[in-house]
Amino acid sequence: MATLLSSLLFTLIKLTICLTALSVLLSYTVAWYERANARPDLIERRFTSRGVCIAIWLLVQETCCLLLTIIMRPLGWTSTKLPETGQSGRPPVILLHGLFQNRSCLFWLQFRLRSAGYLQTISIATPPWRDMEALTECLAKKVDELRIKLKVEKVVLVGHSMGGMIARNYIQNRGGAAHVHGMVTLGSPHHGSKLAPFAISPMGRTLLPGSDFLCKFNSVPWPEQTKAVSVYTRYDNIVLPAESAKMADAQVVELDGMGHTSLLFHPRSLQAVINAVNQIAP
Repeated sequence: MATLLSSLLFTLIKLTICLTALSVLLSYTVAWYERANARPDLIERRFTSRGVCIAIWLLVQETCCLLLTIIMRPLGWTSTKLPETGQSGRPPVILLHGLFQNRSCLFWLQFRLRSAGYLQTISIATPPWRDMEALTECLAKKVDELRIKLKVEKVVLVGHSMGGMIARNYIQNRGGAAHVHGMVTLGSPHHGSKLAPFAISPMGRTLLPGSDFLCKFNSVPWPEQTKAVSVYTRYDNIVLPAESAKMADAQVVELDGMGHTSLLFHPRSLQAVINAVNQIAP
């Protein structure tokens, strides 16, 4: 019996690795197709030694990071605990994860922010089966809980992928600007993604480029008193084209050498987030 269970477990692990690697390969294939259509000159460089090395590194790195989020997922099933009261000298930070992830993928970023002095940093769950307004309401309640418990006026929001869109919706459309110092988005599809048709979530399908939702979303002016930083990677394999992750009214930070999920773990990406929060924090 033990041998059978071990064999099944080993098979499951191999299958998970293969499916994860395949999903990354397919996403980068579509990303390459889009980039090559936009810049035909890239086709001439695809089989150079540098081009091949970059491609292999991106595939391996993104697969490993995605597998890491799968392994960590059970850790995100626990409920969010509000930080203890006490003066840290820095504003509280709320982290929001992307579509089909859970808050466990933010634990390393949370650790890095706390190490940088943002001791009252928490991550909250935003399940994919709920719509944008319901998730924005969850965020609004958590902001209010944090403000009341810690006796602060404002917080800082950091959102990866869809999490950044929830943060932005709260600030722009739900009066959140009065309670937020600023926002950092990390690989968020501000102008949609051409991979959105493959999303099985209704919320994911609202992110089709040019959709009514996005047109209305981007027509609302950003509050002038609220700072915004948009961090994105040129090699994003989920937000297509990658430039769709640039927010028009925000300070834009461009990174390279990493994919969509790698933004959550890469040292340069995490440092970019810390630098952005330092700019936003009073």
